[in-house]
Formats: sequence, structure tokens, C-alpha cells
Amino acid sequence: MLNINQRLQEVFGEAIQASCPELDNPPLSIAPSQQAKFGDYQCNSAMSMSQMLKAKGIKMNPREIAEKIIKNLPDNELVQKTEVAGPGFINIYLQKTFVSKQLSNLLINGVQPPPLPSKKKVVVDFSSPNIAKEMHVGHLRSTIIGDSMCRLFEFLGYEVLRLNHVGDWGTQFGMLIAHLQDMFPDYLTVSPPIGDLQAFYKESKKRFDTDEEFKKRAYQCVVKLQSKEPEFIKAWNLICDVSRTEFQKIYDCLDIELIERGESYYQDLMVEVVKEFEKKGLMELDEGRKVVFPPGQPIPLTVVKSDGGYTYDTSDLAAIRQRIFEEKADIIIYVTDSGQSTHFQVVFAAAQLIGWYDPKVTRVEHAGFGVVLGEDKKKFKTRSGDTVRLMDLLDEGLKRSMDKLKEKERDKVLTPEELTKAQRAVAFGCIKYADLSHNRNNDYVFSFDKMLDDRGNTAAYLLYAFTRIRSITRLAKIDEATLKKAAETTEILLDHDKEWKLGKCIQRFPEILQKILDDLLLHTLCDYVYELATTFTEFYDSCYCVEKDRQTGEVIKINMWRMLLCEATAAIMAKSFDILGLTPVERM
Repeated sequence: MLNINQRLQEVFGEAIQASCPELDNPPLSIAPSQQAKFGDYQCNSAMSMSQMLKAKGIKMNPREIAEKIIKNLPDNELVQKTEVAGPGFINIYLQKTFVSKQLSNLLINGVQPPPLPSKKKVVVDFSSPNIAKEMHVGHLRSTIIGDSMCRLFEFLGYEVLRLNHVGDWGTQFGMLIAHLQDMFPDYLTVSPPIGDLQAFYKESKKRFDTDEEFKKRAYQCVVKLQSKEPEFIKAWNLICDVSRTEFQKIYDCLDIELIERGESYYQDLMVEVVKEFEKKGLMELDEGRKVVFPPGQPIPLTVVKSDGGYTYDTSDLAAIRQRIFEEKADIIIYVTDSGQSTHFQVVFAAAQLIGWYDPKVTRVEHAGFGVVLGEDKKKFKTRSGDTVRLMDLLDEGLKRSMDKLKEKERDKVLTPEELTKAQRAVAFGCIKYADLSHNRNNDYVFSFDKMLDDRGNTAAYLLYAFTRIRSITRLAKIDEATLKKAAETTEILLDHDKEWKLGKCIQRFPEILQKILDDLLLHTLCDYVYELATTFTEFYDSCYCVEKDRQTGEVIKINMWRMLLCEATAAIMAKSFDILGLTPVERM
């Protein structure tokens, strides 16, 4: 698909350069028009250019500049006409035949991304729960946002490495192993039946805090684990496996794929990190600790503790080094809560200080997010004040979505299998979409009632809308082969203003994706899909796709170009759902 905004930038960029060659880097501002009377797009560069010329002692009003830009427009395939409006805006009207051809291409070739100039490798670090602890609602945000970012990069043709940086190393494993040895002395030969790892963790923590003898043994276990003694590695693996099984249940529900690469993976690499910082003279001693002070940063990094142990800072430095040099990543994105933004800012500054990467060449970014709030606008907790278990939340979503489907009497028309599919699509789709449709930088209020509402910008509304659009061709008894042939032979007419509005909206898809690629804010895609669905409703209410006899209800006429517009809308919605991790169903 062609990014129309980008193509307009090329055309107007050339004209702007030719109009004012005396300006270095003149501003190039092209945006879709907010109202049809101002054309389809607007170029708003003339006002800023007038200010820049004024600074050079050249007087030229913005309208004059706009006229010059129009005169210098090169021949192109997409602009039908332009006009200067107001103080110097240029209203741009697109060629309808051009948009029509683009829509035909979309139907013939499928939803294809614009070609990548070069294949790049992206590492996305997301989800990252802690072993021996339950996944909670904070991990939900990281998991959903990170997965959607990966899906976007994958669709655009990047090589993506999805990493789960689990907390699988550290002093807490000493107490867990010591407790395991006491509770299941034969753990080396008989797999211990740890059903509830959370309770197991709490028991060991209680002993660690109250029993000095146990505490001593726990520290000895840490030393033996770090020395990689086989029976301690076996105990550690057993504990990790119990957690992995629990995590996987959640990943299966949400259709998430990840490669686990926890803190333990970077243990040996930390030694190299310390050596390199010392060799380059970037380490300082501070009350027995070895620290690094990256310039301009509010806090130092503690690379080695006073007892000789390593910290999160050390493992994050080892991880970024491995991702740059071994994975050869062009883009590295960390998806964690905004509370860690200062930490990552300092880690990135240290990595630049030591010369591991140049931010002009390698894009390293922390995509932070706000906290999940309950409907009382306080941190989301259970009634007893505990953190909400993620599995309980997903089960609650399933229950509520089934209630909603039964309320709409869908259980009377769908087969049991179709009903279960719809239940899962609505439950998990609503939880994901509620998160993604909010600007990730903000906190958001978790409300099942709002998520499952089938009015407004919700997954429930969009999934129903998609199912309705898909049913139009089915009810008109048009098969896939007929649609395929029509896409190749029927011109898509865009004469009615609602046809034109829908056609242009469909064609904005590539520019929406480009914007998200730049700022990693996925709510833009949610806003776009909602706009597409409501624009489609306006079109469908005003333009007959299928004309029927009022008495008999028999189909008299099929307006095939409009059926093709239905298909193009559904294709873009399906691809958007795919990027957002939603699963549409044919019947709902």
C-alpha cells in the first residue's frame, strides 16, 4: 500500500525547495484535512516559511509563498487540484481515479506494507515477570503493549526478537531452595508437587525473616547456586519450571509468543561488563561500591555492590551490550512501567558513554506505561487489598463475556463451538483493546463494564461491526471467486461523498502505521479502526450495496463497486486486529 501522506510530502517537498531555495531545511507540514470543505489534505508550511524568510530580512507574506509552492508543484499522479485558503493554507484535493486504483490494488494483492529500504533487526523486551511470583495486572500491560509492538514490526517486514527478561536469579532463590530441601528432601529423584508457588514463596520468606539458622542456610544456597553446583541448579530449574507452566497458561490465553531469556542468561556476561568499565577508567569507588556516573544523569549506576555482588544495573548493562554486539539489533525497545524510566535513561547514557552505540545509528528506547487503576481511581487491587492475579482476571473476563453473549441471545443462534470462539474473542479482545486504546503514557481505569460495552470505541463494538461487514457478502450470496474477479475488472466508483470519505479513510492505513513506528503509541491505531468502522456505517446507511424487492425481499441488484468497498474495509480492519492481537470471528 502507498503512504499517500509520504507521497504528498515528496511532491510538496520538491515544490517548497524550488519556491524558496534560500531556506535551509524549510518546514514540510502535510496533514489530512479535518473538514471536506478544506480538501482532502492540507499543506501548512507557508506560515513558518514566511517567519524564516523574515529572519533573513526577506519580506514575503504566507499567501504569496503558498502561490509559489503551487506553481512549482511537479507533475504527479495523485493531486487533482489545489487552492490557497485563509492566511496561507494550501488545500489539496486528491484524484479520485488514483484512490480508486489504490483500493483495487489492495483487493488484488491483499494488505501489503510499503517496502522497507533495508531489513532491520528489532529486539523488544517485554512482559518480564518474576519467577516464583504470580503475574499481576502490571505485567498485563507490558505483555499486551509489547506483543502489539512486535506484531507491528513483523507486519512491516522487520526481523523481530521477542524477549522475556524474567527475574530468574538473585538472593531470593537461596531461601526458596533451602525451603525446597526441607519440604521435599527427595527432590532430586522425585519431582516435588509444588501446586501453589506463591504460597511456597510466602512460607520461605516467613522462615527467612524469623529463623536465623534458615537465613544462614539460604545464603549458603545462594553461594552454591552461583557456583553452579549441579544439585542446586536442579533445584533452581524445578522452581523455574513451576513458574513457567503458570506463565504459559496466560500467554496461551492471550496468544503471546516469547523467547525466555532471564537475568541468569547474563550472569557470565556481567564479568565482561565490569572489566570493560574498569579498563576504560569509567568506574568510581563510592563507599565500597563500584559506580558509574554517566554525564548529565541524576543518579549513578551501581555496577558492583560493596559485598562484590552484582545488581539490576549490571544485568541491564550486560543485556544491552549483548543485544547490540551479539544480536546486532538496530532497534531495542524496553516495555516496562514508567516508574523505571530514570533507570533506563541512566543505563542508555552509560552504554553511550562507553561507546557501545550511537543514538543516531541505533534506536534504543524505553516505552513506558502508566499504572492500572480500579474504578475508584486507586491502584487496582482485590477487595482484600491484594494485587489482582492475572489468571483470575482472565477467568472473570470469560465469565462476563459469556453473560454478555447470552444476554444478546447469541447462544440460541451459534453452535457451542462458535459460542466458545466468540466468548474468547470478546473476553481477551476486550481486555487487550481497553489497554491499547489508551495512550500508554497515562494511567488507565480497568472496567469490565466499559470494555464489554458494544457502543463506542471498544473491542466489543468493533468485533461486532467486523462480523456485520463480513456478513454483507455472505447474505448477498457472493462467493470469493466472484469478488476476486470483480476486484480485477470493476472500477471502484467514489462519486457519492460517503464513498469518497470511506475510500480515503481506508487509504490512510499506511500513514497511521508510520506514525506508530515513530512514537510507539498504539492508541492511534485503535482510534483509526474506530473511525474506519463509524465511517463505514455512514457509507452503509447512505449507499445501497444490495438492492432488494420491498415486498419479497429478493435481491434485484448488487452494486459491485460498493461490495468491493465493504471488502477493502474488512481487509484493513482484519489487519488492524492482527496488529492489536485481537481475534475476529466470522459469526458472533
